[in-house]
Amino acid sequence: MRRRRAVAVVGVVSAGLLVLSACDKPTPIATVTVGSDSVNSGATCGGEGGALKQSDLAGCLKAKGIKSISVDPDETVRFGVDPEIADKGWTILMNGQPLTDSSTKTYRTIPGSVFFNAQYGAQGNSTLVSIKEGEKDASGLWNFKLKKDA
Repeated sequence: MRRRRAVAVVGVVSAGLLVLSACDKPTPIATVTVGSDSVNSGATCGGEGGALKQSDLAGCLKAKGIKSISVDPDETVRFGVDPEIADKGWTILMNGQPLTDSSTKTYRTIPGSVFFNAQYGAQGNSTLVSIKEGEKDASGLWNFKLKKDA
């Protein structure tokens, strides 16, 4: 009886390890918070360490299924990234253009009005905001759509 139980336990443990070894390591997460609402996402492209090609970046900026969040222009928009992203440096892009300098902090804030101001390249009532991992060569891109909530 004991031997059967021991064999069963070994079988269950082995099966569990096999299932875990088949899983891919998830990409780091980036989060956008406005007031008490937040949205987070894994990498739209990359996020696994290797550099992305410039041609891949253009396609990443046009990806479908981008998570969105409503932004009152009077609110502050908070960006948070996992330490894995921060360690490599990260930049906030607005419609594909750098909005901030590269940072190694895990958290940044920007006034919501910036994302709907034509002076910063905004057009209409929604803006594509991306987090680019890497100071020079991009190794990951996280996309979010900010929708004006007036």
